[in-house]
Order: sequence, then structure tokens, then C-alpha cells
Amino acid sequence: MDEWTHGRTPVFLLCRRWDGCVDGNGDHGSGKNENENDKRELVFKEDGQEYASVNKMLGNGWVEVTCTDGTKRTAHIRGAFRKKVWIGVGDVVLLGLRDYQDDKADIILKYMPDEARMLKSYGELPDNIKINETETTGEAGGDEGFDVEFDIDEI
Repeated sequence: MDEWTHGRTPVFLLCRRWDGCVDGNGDHGSGKNENENDKRELVFKEDGQEYASVNKMLGNGWVEVTCTDGTKRTAHIRGAFRKKVWIGVGDVVLLGLRDYQDDKADIILKYMPDEARMLKSYGELPDNIKINETETTGEAGGDEGFDVEFDIDEI
């Protein structure tokens, strides 16, 4: 009996490929988020926090948001969210306001669409906030004003 294996077959011999990233079942990290379907408790805003809707992605972890108080702010996606929680245009988020910079804030939480609908039904979000709707052109409808005709004989 080998002293370092304690009588068991080493993990790297059980797996097809050894790269050091093995979970309990011998899988090499499937990359799936197993908690994505779990229901979590709805988080309401507290003092120093505000609900907001993401307007524009600015890059480098910064987004432009419109808060429920009517103020446009630049918000920072904190490090824990950067690769774990994907934030996009139209998402409803909870901001931590800064005492020393009124025009900047930090994103504390991203609400899932069903959570945002619950907040709206509780009266926490105003009616002008659109949930999970993105407008990249700035116009509703998107392709209005474009008339394209094809003549099959010319093709």
C-alpha cells in the first residue's frame, strides 16, 4: 500500500483527463451554473440604495443606468459580478449609491425578470420601467422607415 494514496486509486488515474479541476464525480468542471433555477428571496432597497434600469453598456465594467428617482448615473459592475452574472441593456438592477459621488453608483444585485415583475406588482418600481425589453436603435419597432423591394427577374 502506497502511503500517499492510502490504499485508494488516485483521482488522476480515475479520470480520462487530469488537469487539476475535478469535482466530486470525476467531471472536469462542466461550467454549468447549478443554482440558476433556485428561487431566492426578493431583496428590497434600503437606505443608500436605488432601483435602476440599464440603458447602455460603456465597457470596462461600467454601465449607464436610469434610476427610479429620475437620475441618470454611471454604475460600476463590481468584481464578484463581472464573470458570474451577465448584465445587459434593459436589466433591472439594485444600486448602492455613493456618498461622495452623486453621479456614480455600484451595482449590488441584478434582478431576474420574474423578480422585477414582482417588484413592479408590489409598487416598488414605477410603471415607466420596462422589464427585459431592449431597444438598441432608440426607436420602438426597430425597422420602421425601411422599404426594401426585390425584383426576382434582376437576380
